[in-house]
Amino acid sequence: PMRSVAVLGGGIGGLAAAYYLSRCTRVLVLEGSSRFGGWLWSCRRSDGAVFELGPRGVRPVGAVGRNTLNLVEELGLEPEILPVTYSHVASQNRFLFVRGQLWKMPGGLGGLLRTTPPFSRPLLPWLLREVFVARGKAEDESLHSFVSRRFSSELADIAVDSLCRGVFAGDCRKLSVRACFPDLHRAERSRGSVLLGMLFGSGSKRDVSPGPLAQRAQRERWAQWSLRRGVEALPEALVHHLEQSSTVELHTQAPARGLERTHSGWTIHTEGGELSADHVVSALPAKALGELLPSSCGPLVSLLQQLPYATVAVVNLEYLGSVLPVQGFGHLLPSSEDPGLLGVVYDSVFFPQHNSPDRESTRLTVMMGGAWFQEVFGDPDQVSPDLLLSRAESAVSRHLGIRQSPVWSNVALHRDCIPQYLLGHAQRVEQMRGFISDARLPLSLVGSSYDGVSVNDVIFSGRIAVEKLLEAQK
Repeated sequence: PMRSVAVLGGGIGGLAAAYYLSRCTRVLVLEGSSRFGGWLWSCRRSDGAVFELGPRGVRPVGAVGRNTLNLVEELGLEPEILPVTYSHVASQNRFLFVRGQLWKMPGGLGGLLRTTPPFSRPLLPWLLREVFVARGKAEDESLHSFVSRRFSSELADIAVDSLCRGVFAGDCRKLSVRACFPDLHRAERSRGSVLLGMLFGSGSKRDVSPGPLAQRAQRERWAQWSLRRGVEALPEALVHHLEQSSTVELHTQAPARGLERTHSGWTIHTEGGELSADHVVSALPAKALGELLPSSCGPLVSLLQQLPYATVAVVNLEYLGSVLPVQGFGHLLPSSEDPGLLGVVYDSVFFPQHNSPDRESTRLTVMMGGAWFQEVFGDPDQVSPDLLLSRAESAVSRHLGIRQSPVWSNVALHRDCIPQYLLGHAQRVEQMRGFISDARLPLSLVGSSYDGVSVNDVIFSGRIAVEKLLEAQK
């Protein structure tokens, strides 16, 4: 029987796994840095303003979205929640910066019927044509190729290119459709068409029944949500909950240095000595896990090391007064416009509750780099925060016509923060889990490196891993 599980990594994936495990076994969480929460990181200023250094809003949609809301409710965070509905201006208006100017993304049937720049023709005919496009032959395909083939190359060049930069900070010509947007891939496989799959469903992974909070989100038509003290309040609430549990031990500044197989599980080498566990849940980045595994796991290690990561610079800016020329969620740029600049988010439009109560201000976040970081800014270790700040300010001035200087700013450089699911990613993850199962390794893979990069995906990956592990114990 399993007496203890070690969770490596105290980001949201590791904390979620520990939460689901804590009901039935002893859990040891080892986090290498000085704080829990990983990329969920909120900067709280003394005047009450909140700036997100990582993800800023969580989508409530699908099984994974309902699962997160159920967790939020179980942790007692419902009074803290800040919802944004679909009717909100931030949900209605999303922009693209193309050919030196801002364009509103077409929405609703009217937007599909008319030609709306930057597109050269209406989108509806492309959508309708898609129903008759034959299924692709390849096992996997890049997003750019998939959308060019099924819709149009213009849609791929502008909209999909921008979207992939906004979501994955990555290049749609290299990212895998099967791994990044599994619903699109499944719809084509099962229904022969993305449109038909979206209309009639295409059989997705297991469902999650909505608790009262998730039901409220459906009823009120939330598009996204955050928490009053920022999204970092979620990992903080998990840590608080786990600290109350008699079965959980939490350690920061306790990086694992190596893993060794024993007859009953693992010996974990740390700076402070050796620990033993019957099972290891790794919520570390794939390459970090690869560095810990013994040489007997060679094939697994080489698969783990094949996963590349993107580095993103996040610059938070605050301007006095209400200075935006448009109201909306923000704008993205295709790589053809400015490869180093991924997009600008208009934070104060959708979460005005995070503004300082003392003054009227506009909060923006500029995202830079991603798959283009090295080529545009050079080595992340050498790049100066001042350079990133001035690039962000000049983008805001150029794109939005905001000429004044910000009254406050923060530059965060996130090294290797988003795994890049390149062609064949899903097959490689299957091979990893195949190796683990064939070698009977007491190891589970959790986190953004494998089954989705969103906050919801990562939390759900922790839950699924725990369910499979407990199932196997029976």
